[in-house]
Amino acid sequence: MVHRSIFYMKNPYILVLFYSRSGHTQRLAEFIAQGIESLGCVEARLRTVPPVAVQTDTTLPPVPLDGAPYATLDDLKDCIGLALGSPTRFGNMAAPMKHFIDGTSGLWNSGALIGKPASVFTSTGSLHGGQETTLLTMILPLMHHGMIWVGSPYSNPELMRTSSGGTPYGVSHLAGVKSDRSIDDTEKQLAFAAGQHLARIALKLQET
Repeated sequence: MVHRSIFYMKNPYILVLFYSRSGHTQRLAEFIAQGIESLGCVEARLRTVPPVAVQTDTTLPPVPLDGAPYATLDDLKDCIGLALGSPTRFGNMAAPMKHFIDGTSGLWNSGALIGKPASVFTSTGSLHGGQETTLLTMILPLMHHGMIWVGSPYSNPELMRTSSGGTPYGVSHLAGVKSDRSIDDTEKQLAFAAGQHLARIALKLQET
């Protein structure tokens, strides 16, 4: 058996890949990243994807002016785990994230993501606005890649207390119809715990 100890890997990282318009999904990503890095032996690499539009008046710079850099396929190929986040669009992930995932066929052909753990997270405008369907549909292409779905276990007591975001399928947040609702303490705790949980599983898989 080949032993791939993390101590012999160069800067192992978990990719926290998100798309965000109002900033709520980005904030979830940051709390997940804090949970990942709380273990002290793995990096959280925050990346985003560019917007898409039917018509484009101006060309966007190749690097965002602020915030997380745009993800590359190498970011995805070389990670030891993935946390994927998007706001809800009619019960599904937003088009920019779907567009990025649709461009990963080369990684599918090579089997680059097989056996790597993945979790998903989302933000919605209304409580019943598609949190769970978005999470479920986001995981489908990752399962086609052969990734291992990591949900949020009920060992997190916040799952039984939350009145806004939080599901066993992944982290979620209720942003409000006007996107004016901040991430509350329960949602923060669930996001942090999800990052820790994903990191622990990724590191265990590296040791086999």
